[in-house]
Amino acid sequence: MIADVSDVSLSLFVFGAVFLLLIFSLISVGVLRMFQQRYRVAWFSFGGAAVSSIIFYLLLSGWFL
Repeated sequence: MIADVSDVSLSLFVFGAVFLLLIFSLISVGVLRMFQQRYRVAWFSFGGAAVSSIIFYLLLSGWFL
């Protein structure tokens, strides 16, 4: 089955790509800091990813849905 993505606007694509890169980079930095045993920095990074996810959801529901 092939999905038709021609209805996705460029702004929605860029918006989603930027936030996904931000969220997953913060998670990966958090995991890296856990392995380096810098737990406080790691939890701030995980918290930043959670806050970014919430902001992404709010902006997505407000502007695009």
